[in-house]
Amino acid sequence: MNLPNKLTLSRIILVPFFVASLLINFPFHTAVALIIFVVATFTDMFDGKIARSRGLVTDFGKFADPLADKILVLSALLCFVQTGWCDCIAVIIVLFREFSVTSIRLVAASKGKVVAANIFGKIKTVTQLVAIIAVLLMQFLIELFTVTSAFSVDTILYLQGIFTVVSLCLIWISTIMALVSGVIYIVQNKQFIADM
Repeated sequence: MNLPNKLTLSRIILVPFFVASLLINFPFHTAVALIIFVVATFTDMFDGKIARSRGLVTDFGKFADPLADKILVLSALLCFVQTGWCDCIAVIIVLFREFSVTSIRLVAASKGKVVAANIFGKIKTVTQLVAIIAVLLMQFLIELFTVTSAFSVDTILYLQGIFTVVSLCLIWISTIMALVSGVIYIVQNKQFIADM
């Protein structure tokens, strides 16, 4: 297994540690979750660059890389629903999009064809990663302000309200991008839908 594929698998391996650090309440657990998520995000940046620059692009990588992205992002969004940081409707839309796109990929694979992610899918992934990192960062700041008593309770509640609105906006922007990219993906690969 080449280096890019190892990086892709490491992203999947990091997911349980991310989920545990996010859902288990211990001091600065959101900071730990944020660090793990950022590390996983960097593996996503590097695996593709290394694969293209060194001529190590494989069918496994084309399939596993977007799958690892889905596992990481959906794990974060589902945890956000449980913690109350995200609307479940947004996650349902993202799940619907991902299952639809994956179904098309599986049909294509059964015919010996690999359908790589398009530019719209990559933009969707970037908006999701930015939204998740921003939400984690804001939650960490609230935790930091609360623990250190850096601000009054009223100020912290005010900041928490602002952060909640910003978080929801970012998640919904990434959700809309997911929906748009999914529609474009389906239209571009409609020849496989007839075989489903």
